[in-house]
Amino acid sequence: MTTYVITVPGTFLRGVPDGVCSDIERRLRPQDPKNTDLGESEELSLLTVDEEGMFAARVEVEAGDQSGAEAEAVRLVSRALRDSGFAEEDAPLGAAIVTGIDREF
Repeated sequence: MTTYVITVPGTFLRGVPDGVCSDIERRLRPQDPKNTDLGESEELSLLTVDEEGMFAARVEVEAGDQSGAEAEAVRLVSRALRDSGFAEEDAPLGAAIVTGIDREF
């Protein structure tokens, strides 16, 4: 298995109520990329949101390959959003991308 740091972009279409970002971060905290060498050295934030509602969630996942890691990251972020009260159409996600790989040889 390989540890990946995956970035999942998205957009909040209906605004973000106070406290929701911290709720989403709390739900994603076990996958915080700061647990990796890359996340620590690059000071990656778990969740960033700009003024227009665009966001990027960065999570750490273990997977056998890149596509599995990207799919798992989307699943984790989707669940965190849903559990925080966002329907899929209120916070659509973009394509997940690999931000970093921490592979042990």
